[in-house]
Amino acid sequence: MDLTKTYPRSVREKYQGLVQLGRTIDKGKAELAGTLGEYRYDCPMDQHLFEYLGTNGNEFLDAIKKGDAAIESFVKSLLAKKTPAEIEEFNREWLDHGPAPGSDGEKYFLNLRNEVAPDRTDVKSWPDLLDLDEKRPVPQRAHA
Repeated sequence: MDLTKTYPRSVREKYQGLVQLGRTIDKGKAELAGTLGEYRYDCPMDQHLFEYLGTNGNEFLDAIKKGDAAIESFVKSLLAKKTPAEIEEFNREWLDHGPAPGSDGEKYFLNLRNEVAPDRTDVKSWPDLLDLDEKRPVPQRAHA
């Protein structure tokens, strides 16, 4: 995976039923290959995922080092501890996740949004902003 030439998967793309996971795997593969580019493996979004799964960035990277079958097996063992309802709740909440009002994260979010799509004030979540930044279509949302 060369993230100096392409984008990782969208946060929205599910791997074994969980959002964010495919993106994190892509970044881990690029980390190991030395082709991470502007991305960060084990960033706050990845850390939130690891916390949910009951692992950490180093353990996850160890599974990635062993190849796709090891990744699949490792993830299955972690997800076996979750109910389908818990997974869907995580997905729903994560896809709506935006920066905390007044935080440094919000300042970064607004600066990036103004840079990539200043007319898209409807964009309030990190997944939507990342998709816009990576040239993926993001449906217009009703203002809340």
